[in-house]
Amino acid sequence: MGSDLKISDKIQEYILNNGLSLHPVQKEIIEYNKSLGELKRMQIAISQSQFLHLLVKTLKIKKILEIGTFTGLSTLSMSLALAEDGTILALDKNEETTKTAIRFFKKAKQDHKINTMIKPALESLQEIRGKKFDLIFIDADKMNYKKYYEEAINLITTDGLIIIDNVLWHGEVVDENNNNKFTINIREFNDHVSRDKRVEKIIIPLGDGMTICRKL
Repeated sequence: MGSDLKISDKIQEYILNNGLSLHPVQKEIIEYNKSLGELKRMQIAISQSQFLHLLVKTLKIKKILEIGTFTGLSTLSMSLALAEDGTILALDKNEETTKTAIRFFKKAKQDHKINTMIKPALESLQEIRGKKFDLIFIDADKMNYKKYYEEAINLITTDGLIIIDNVLWHGEVVDENNNNKFTINIREFNDHVSRDKRVEKIIIPLGDGMTICRKL
């Protein structure tokens, strides 16, 4: 029986070098994030940005909701794949990082597709109830993942995709000796999604792990 390949740093570099080419502003965001010290961990993996781009383009997605924007790499990756009439609503509570992201969006000439809301995401999600999206990407504070997911279920179209980042939590989800509150929360969230009959789902080991759910 086949098994998943263990991804070494060398293989990861090979994958990136032979994958989707990055836009110059995507590269700028990545370099900028490297200067942020420990905060750079909040950036999605480059392979994830490539995956999101290809997914949006292939499925011809038009309306995207992003919960957690940081400095805008995931947002820009999806926006570059959108048609001119496509839109992204990006939610984040951090005014400083959102302003940085907006500067990058403008530099890439993608700001006309992207709207931002700067406040706690649960507040923003209450304001947009009734709207519908084709894709929802969740990558915000992990302790609220279940709440974000339940809001997303009501906002996503039938056959739409909900994608959640960090579901493998650096591999700690399977470490029986690790029982800090964040690890426990991710485990409980993953169990909640795995039992949810409203969606079809799969976990893929890109970056820190992504769950992809299709709304039934």
